[in-house]
Amino acid sequence: MLERYRTVREPGSKEIVIKKSRFIGHIIPVHTESEAIAFIEQNKKEHWNATHNCSAYMIGERDEIQKQSDDGEPSGTAGKPILEVIRNQGLKNVAIVVTRYFGGIMLGAGGLIRAYTDGAVAAIEAGGAITLVLHRQIYVEVDYTWLGKIENELRTRGVRTGPSSFADRVTLLCLPEDPEAEVFKAWMIDLTQGQSVITEGERVYFIEGE
Repeated sequence: MLERYRTVREPGSKEIVIKKSRFIGHIIPVHTESEAIAFIEQNKKEHWNATHNCSAYMIGERDEIQKQSDDGEPSGTAGKPILEVIRNQGLKNVAIVVTRYFGGIMLGAGGLIRAYTDGAVAAIEAGGAITLVLHRQIYVEVDYTWLGKIENELRTRGVRTGPSSFADRVTLLCLPEDPEAEVFKAWMIDLTQGQSVITEGERVYFIEGE
């Protein structure tokens, strides 16, 4: 799993008008190629009367899956520019469709490239680019006498936390960034003088800065 990567927060759409042609950029976060294909097909059904529904998607930790479609526009003027926007903005696991309703004015190859580029950028703005950071779930079980000290130290260090559970002893859910997990566990054992029971959970992503 990647330690961090950029994607979009949510599905989004945004329309721009260029020389009377309407370009509507649609975007969605995806994790599989089947999700991307379904998204493209859904947009084609919704905009069945559009002149073109051009698309591109990039999926995988190493961008293993990259596809693009000009959907009837001159070769290289639509799908490729959309894919280039995804690549240049450093996004992963996203699919974009740019729908065009022809307005009667020819744009030429250069104009089409710029228009589909702008449509893809508009889609990303609508979806909201974010950075996801990989964290590790670390459960720290201690006697209640340690609770105040640990909570204070976690706040001081800015460690992300989840809900605690309370029984005979308290268990705190700590969420350090994944590369820091081993150092965090060693620090917690030292902080509690070896009186904590530490177990690992899953790796999970959180939005940077939130």
